[in-house]
Amino acid sequence: MPKFVIEREIPGAGKLSSEDLQAISQKSCGVLRELGPQVQWVQSFVTDDKIYCIYVAPNEELVLEHARQGGFPANLVAQVRAVIDPTTAE
Repeated sequence: MPKFVIEREIPGAGKLSSEDLQAISQKSCGVLRELGPQVQWVQSFVTDDKIYCIYVAPNEELVLEHARQGGFPANLVAQVRAVIDPTTAE
């Protein structure tokens, strides 16, 4: 199944409290339950003004539907074409 990176522009994201992040996570999980098991949230990385999320989904449209239903920005959605890490060099 394809993997996607979603860039969400959220000014001040790095200053969100743990309670804020928990509420966002709960909202996301609720929407995912409604969409069904074909869309999976893997993890997210919070930076100063953006959140980068990794999702597994059959297509970009379902990733965008998750964002729409959750009220989350999805400023960029890119399909992962390959994954590399230090072991790739070996």
